[in-house]
Amino acid sequence: MRKLFVFCMLIFSLATVNAQRDVYTVTSGEMIFGWADVEQAPIGGGQLESVSNNLRFTAFFHIGQYVHLDLGNSVGIFSGLAIRNIGFITEDDALDLGVEKEKHRSYTLGLPLALKLGSFKDHFYLYGGGEYELLFHYKYKYWMDGDKHKTSEWFSDRTNLFVPSVFAGIQFPRGLNLKFKYYLDDFLNSDFKKGDNPLNDYSRYGKTQMFHISVSWQFDTRDIEKLWGGEGSDRYDVRI
Repeated sequence: MRKLFVFCMLIFSLATVNAQRDVYTVTSGEMIFGWADVEQAPIGGGQLESVSNNLRFTAFFHIGQYVHLDLGNSVGIFSGLAIRNIGFITEDDALDLGVEKEKHRSYTLGLPLALKLGSFKDHFYLYGGGEYELLFHYKYKYWMDGDKHKTSEWFSDRTNLFVPSVFAGIQFPRGLNLKFKYYLDDFLNSDFKKGDNPLNDYSRYGKTQMFHISVSWQFDTRDIEKLWGGEGSDRYDVRI
């Protein structure tokens, strides 16, 4: 993963110096449809069991600002920063504590780096790359005997601080973007334990790897400026 980032950054640096290029920024939001591969073990140890989890849909708060570097019409790269709301929901409780549902989520700050191939003048291309995300605000909710319990923490020890991922997607004309992302590490920190409540002992988790499909509309920042009466406002041309 680190080698991929170093390689892409090297390409970015060389291209900036030597290539005939087009550099621009893109603004995007996301609608995320997420799942997770979750395993738990009973109290006192035992065999890990797969735990069913529901589709988790989120549209808030997701926003990204990306810098694109087009090396001609067919090859380019992009990077940037993005804030996302990611997590998972489980219905079963392998610990048999009477928990009806658990929700784990965190806001993240991501730094992606990707290669894209296609026809940029037609606003159509495929892309793929990797990303590191900083998990900076965690919230945990669970329901027991009809009552909801929740806790939230900044830069929590309950999650891994950084989680790497790989992604691939397709950009369509008019801004529609589809992406698949798979996280390479666990969301939760299995070394976390606090107090006597077994729900606060995350060693019960053997795996908490997430993946999701996202749908977004991406807009060239220059075209947004045109809408507000900036230079070239007499013409609107979505250029993604």
